[in-house]
Amino acid sequence: MSHQYYKQNKHFYWSAFALAGPVIISQLGHTLVQTADTVVVGKFAGTIPLAAVSLVHSVFIVVLVIGLGISYGLTPLIAQANGKGDKDACGKLLASSLWLNVATAILLFALIGFGSMYAMEHLDQDPEVVETAKPYLLVLMFSVIPLMAFNTFKQFAEGLGFTRQAMNITIWGNVLNVILAVVFVKGMFGIKPMGIVGVGYATLIDRVLMMVAMSFYVLRSKRFHLYTKTFSFFHAEFTRIKSIFKIGAPMALQYVFEVGSFAAASLIAGKIGAVEQASHQVAITLASMTYMMASGIASAATIKTGHSYGKRNMTRVKKFATVSYHLVIVFMLICAIIFAVFNQYLPRIISDDQAVISISAQLLIIAGLFQLFDGTQVVGLGVLRGMGDVNVPTLITFIAYWIVGIPAAYLLGIHLHIGVQGVWYGLSLGLLTSSILLYIRYRNIIRQRVDRFT
Repeated sequence: MSHQYYKQNKHFYWSAFALAGPVIISQLGHTLVQTADTVVVGKFAGTIPLAAVSLVHSVFIVVLVIGLGISYGLTPLIAQANGKGDKDACGKLLASSLWLNVATAILLFALIGFGSMYAMEHLDQDPEVVETAKPYLLVLMFSVIPLMAFNTFKQFAEGLGFTRQAMNITIWGNVLNVILAVVFVKGMFGIKPMGIVGVGYATLIDRVLMMVAMSFYVLRSKRFHLYTKTFSFFHAEFTRIKSIFKIGAPMALQYVFEVGSFAAASLIAGKIGAVEQASHQVAITLASMTYMMASGIASAATIKTGHSYGKRNMTRVKKFATVSYHLVIVFMLICAIIFAVFNQYLPRIISDDQAVISISAQLLIIAGLFQLFDGTQVVGLGVLRGMGDVNVPTLITFIAYWIVGIPAAYLLGIHLHIGVQGVWYGLSLGLLTSSILLYIRYRNIIRQRVDRFT
């Protein structure tokens, strides 16, 4: 039965997979920048700087995903406009998105500089960790503006189904980031050792160069000429900015609720101890890599369902939604097995501290448990996003993470003294809740839209 189903729908699987592959790699790039920072610091700087990286990422990522979420609002609109054959709208959407994203980046710059720095000093964290973290956060905040500009052109290209160039730029950007981070942290070629702040400078340089490369590719490539002929930086349209924001803002909140819950989990781990916080950082770094790969599948689901929805072809919408769920389930099961089998070895990639490795290995077993929930919930968000449904999913993510997940993590980790493992059990419960509620929402929405279009 399953073999027969695959034969009948093979082209849907391969179409989705071909689109998802490059998106997975480029999405993974956001996490790999932080992963590279974590590895370099863990290997060359020590446990306290590693805990400092965890603290900075906890307060920085919550602000950063606001910008990323808003920039992602462009993709379904581009996919839908392309599905309708409206190429002129694509160029106008690009200009409007660039204005929105640059303005957002400037606001986030100020928010990181004041809000995140203040939060770091008032969250009951190890004072040595906080002092080590401050200069790193100061440098990192400057990278937000080029990252948002890069993401504008990346989401535009991906919305049209062109994903390979962003993938290539991301790969080379991350290679450069690792090289620069090692040079700056260790102090090589006549450069004085910078410690943790060196990885911040590496990230800043990397993101500036990626912005230049991606914008040049989109604006100069012949394949985009028909889509960018209406593009002009000085001709942004308020109505289009508003339409992007109406999708992007709820998406930003979705990311804030989810990523914020993991940041809160890191702070809860920090209340337990510096070693536990460092262990949490090691395990969450590895788990974040698989999540971003699943997020790539979700982005492909948004593009495919958005394009089909633009054509009002609900049969194809359902096909690509089902295919995306199948792909992410298989992928996350493989990741769960890898985490379970190699849990004693994977943490050694990041840290040489035996205490950190021991606790991280236990957390990876739990991570294997929530991989499936994490993957299915992010694909659920991607499918609903492609159909323009973003408000109710935003409420679902808030309930799942902040009404269920974080309270459970605090109860298990702190009050019941299970430790950082209890924190991760709470996160797993939040992800399970999100996954189930989003799938129910998808089934209800698909029935409503089929009735509307038939």
